[in-house]
Amino acid sequence: MFTGIINNLGRVLIKNKNVLIIKTEKGFLARLEKGISVAVDGICLTVVAYNKNSFEVDIMPETANKTNIKYLRSEDLVNLELPATTNSFLSGHIVEGHIDGIGRLQNLTKKNNSHILKISLPNFLLKYIVVKGSVAVNGISLTVIEVSKDYFKVGIIPHTWQGTMLHTIRVGDVVNIEVDILAKYIEKLLKRK
Repeated sequence: MFTGIINNLGRVLIKNKNVLIIKTEKGFLARLEKGISVAVDGICLTVVAYNKNSFEVDIMPETANKTNIKYLRSEDLVNLELPATTNSFLSGHIVEGHIDGIGRLQNLTKKNNSHILKISLPNFLLKYIVVKGSVAVNGISLTVIEVSKDYFKVGIIPHTWQGTMLHTIRVGDVVNIEVDILAKYIEKLLKRK
């Protein structure tokens, strides 16, 4: 489990069909061990190797098909998060690292000190997104400010804009979306009645 609060970034060194190698800071690498989970742009992956400069994760076909990992290229900036512990603050929301689908950035506007992202999303996922609810975009816990029939909007404060990969995003880019798990559980429970 993760919180969606991003405090670390990494750069893609190598990506092929089966492997992703990411360079990041020594402080993050010092907390890794083989077999630990790490969220890369919100995707929960398992560390299979690491050294003083980078770490490696395997990519399975399901991950490649359901996430934006297939679009990553060498030198791309990615969000990194280690799993929450019993001592972690749950500053964001419960993020599992299980990506529900991908969205596409339709529009990016600056409004005063914030950036507004308009992200298109299929209806089967939009039904779980509500105004003032939580959504994870590339692993970042964000609050929804608008929902329509084919998109939603989130606002990004300067701290999040500069401290995550979002400052590199462009219109047309594909992002990982994880909807709030509570909405999916409630839907399933209501269908049983």
